[in-house]
Amino acid sequence: MIKLHTSFALTTAMLLSACTLAPTYERPEAPVATTYPASTAAVENIAASDIGWKEFLSDTRLQTLIATALDNNRDLRIAALRIEEARAQYNIQSADLLPNLNATASGTRVRALGSGTSADRNVVISNYQVGLSLASFELDFFGRVRSLNQAALAQYLATEEARRAAHISLIAEVAKAYLAERAFAEQQTLAQSAFESRQTSYKLAKQRFDVGASSALDLRQSEVLVQSARASFAALGRQRAQAENALTLLVGKPLTDLPPAQPLSEQNVMAHIPAGLPSDLLTRRPDILAAEQRLKAANANIGAARAAFFPRISLTASVGTASNELSGLFDTGSRAWSFAPQLVLPIFDAGRNSANLSLAEVRKNIAIADYEKAIQSAFREVANALQARAALDEEIDAQRAVQAAQAERLKLAEQRYKSGVASSLETLDAQRELFSAEQALVQARLLRLTNAIDLYRSLGGGWSETTAR
Repeated sequence: MIKLHTSFALTTAMLLSACTLAPTYERPEAPVATTYPASTAAVENIAASDIGWKEFLSDTRLQTLIATALDNNRDLRIAALRIEEARAQYNIQSADLLPNLNATASGTRVRALGSGTSADRNVVISNYQVGLSLASFELDFFGRVRSLNQAALAQYLATEEARRAAHISLIAEVAKAYLAERAFAEQQTLAQSAFESRQTSYKLAKQRFDVGASSALDLRQSEVLVQSARASFAALGRQRAQAENALTLLVGKPLTDLPPAQPLSEQNVMAHIPAGLPSDLLTRRPDILAAEQRLKAANANIGAARAAFFPRISLTASVGTASNELSGLFDTGSRAWSFAPQLVLPIFDAGRNSANLSLAEVRKNIAIADYEKAIQSAFREVANALQARAALDEEIDAQRAVQAAQAERLKLAEQRYKSGVASSLETLDAQRELFSAEQALVQARLLRLTNAIDLYRSLGGGWSETTAR
């Protein structure tokens, strides 16, 4: 009979546990415009989140660095371990939904004083028990345990989305660090070439000065350009070394056995990727999805806080055999059982439950604000990248024209100087301006590539290795 009652109680508890007192979850309205301020026209009709990073970044050296970073980066490894931690926490919490059965065996021997005054009348009482026990299983009538389980599940999913966000960010940061190192390398090469060229010019100026064919002003101006190129070469060498150190940290191991590098002008990064609509970010950005899961967890915790105001019913039971003799444990008639339901009704708790409910509601409001902020930040990142895309294309075209014009100017200045029409100052000035134009062109190319990577990341791209077809 006791088994029938226990089974009925457990079945009823499991049916009722599907109900909770948590508020019905509703996704907050996105606090951003329905479209981006810049044009989103694209040549391909595919979402950025579906474009594989190997197709987006075609440089084989960069692909090797990214693959190595995904295997060795410590931040990403920590993020993966956070998932294991959250999964274990969820499994612990979900275990409370089912009864906890234990096999038990116990034995006691007690020496007691008999009814007489003689020491011979002292007796030893023995008791042995073997069986199964149900340890304080809560009948979740008001969904307290179910709400806590839903909160743990949402926290686990939020951690998994956070790991995806870390994965995407790592790919973007490795790409940007690599391109920065390549830009410094190209600028350093230009500085070295300028230094060598200016050294040659300085030697000629020195010879002309020694024979009285030029003034000390011309000589010192040439010397200034030589030392300026020397300083630029040293500064760019330092910046390149620091960029390599940053890249090594992201990759997680020394940079060895890498394929040849490509110059910035040959980096075939997919620049014109579709942006879609701001509403697409809600399902493509892992940081937004993580914020929403944290909001769901906070919403579920309200249900647990509400359930604390209602009675809590728990069952403790055991079934087995008992005997005064160890050898008689399994004899006929040794069966034993116990059944101890308990009901706890909060009457006075000095406002603890009310404070816990208020705390849960405030935390939900914080989670809502955090979710809305994540959406706004994502919208700003995409909008900024789109605004910069067209401007940077035009800037590169203009800077390329400046570089070509400065190169032609230097050629004409050298011809005028050799024919005696102009002074060496005009040639030196043209050399300085050409060097500045070449450096600016490299920087503009870097900004354009970095902008494409930022747009790709801000749209949720970088999770897949290959493009979804």
